[in-house]
Amino acid sequence: MALDYKTLVETYGTPLYAYDFDYIENRYRTLKEAFGGKKSLINYAVKANSNLSVIRHLAKLGAGADCVSIGEVYRALDAGVDKYKIIFSGVGKRDDEIEEALRKDILMLNLESEAEMKRVEAIAADMQKEARISIRVNPNIDPKTHPYISTGLHENKFGVDIETAKRMYIYAKKSPHLNPIGVHFHIGSQLTELGPIKESAQIVADLVRSLHAIDIDIRFFDVGGGLGVVYKDETPIDEREYTVAIFEAIKGMDLTIMCEPGRYLVANAGAFFTRVLYEKRNEGKRFVIVDGAMNDLLRPSLYNAYHRIEAPGKKGEETPADVVGPVCESGDFFGKEVMLPPLEHNDILVVHSAGAYGFTMASNYNTRPRPAEVAIIGDETRLIRRRETYEDQIRLEKEYLIP
Repeated sequence: MALDYKTLVETYGTPLYAYDFDYIENRYRTLKEAFGGKKSLINYAVKANSNLSVIRHLAKLGAGADCVSIGEVYRALDAGVDKYKIIFSGVGKRDDEIEEALRKDILMLNLESEAEMKRVEAIAADMQKEARISIRVNPNIDPKTHPYISTGLHENKFGVDIETAKRMYIYAKKSPHLNPIGVHFHIGSQLTELGPIKESAQIVADLVRSLHAIDIDIRFFDVGGGLGVVYKDETPIDEREYTVAIFEAIKGMDLTIMCEPGRYLVANAGAFFTRVLYEKRNEGKRFVIVDGAMNDLLRPSLYNAYHRIEAPGKKGEETPADVVGPVCESGDFFGKEVMLPPLEHNDILVVHSAGAYGFTMASNYNTRPRPAEVAIIGDETRLIRRRETYEDQIRLEKEYLIP
């Protein structure tokens, strides 16, 4: 992200998220071109970064949306995503969410259990509707990623095994209120090895062939998301090799390939800016205390995730420091043993690769306002979410304050 960071933070303050929209567009086009002329739909994983302007930017490029709550469905629709490009996934959908999804007539609901299928069927029957569905298949393949973001093993809560999936498809085919049109798998996030994806695609493609043989017309082959990005020294999967592996798996079948990238599109489009308050030492241990905190960017605390941190424009001998925030938790840090030059009050630190699972996981813990968000488009910046105020935080409580 090439920008004048000083002007940026002077204009919008800190803590601050900034997203390079040109980078997002380039990533989208790179992936879309890797599919060539084959039938494909890129459904942006809204959970990665749910800012309306980010979603709209991708919708204008032709993207659909992968949503995991009715709120995300609303966001996608408000941002201009075509309703027939929206998938509603998630392991625990409430009845009212299912009703709303059917009312909004989105492309399909992605089901994760037999119990959920029966609820969708009952609700669709009450509404006198037919629910278009896909079923999330758990291929039991080790994605070789962080256990918190692994989703394709039987020990994970997601999806159903192959035999259960077959039983569900046969049931759905016979139901007047269910229309099984898709199959879905997603084995994990931040994937940097093609092998597990390829193996999973082959397993699920074989399932589709067996369904076609008994006249169950699966039209959408959803390979999920999870394409990894570079945070430190990872080697990401080549987009063309990724699509070729999928094409090989579904060879001979007329299917629309769907994928659900989130991190791939936005992680390295974003940076988090925070201001140095002061330095301190505890018996030789160096701490750099900043105005950002774990409530703003949770990934380091939650996953011990690595984000490159730099102090642009600062010189001097670099020594290890823990970059920590003001929240009253020992887990409130952005990086440990980070090599940094001497820093002073009001110096700026840039936390890189913060465009995905940054603001979307932010909270008001310690009654801290969530940061502002800014879009960088060419040489211009646009505020796309103002910084919260104290009044914003208490608005839903104040009118119910017990006297």
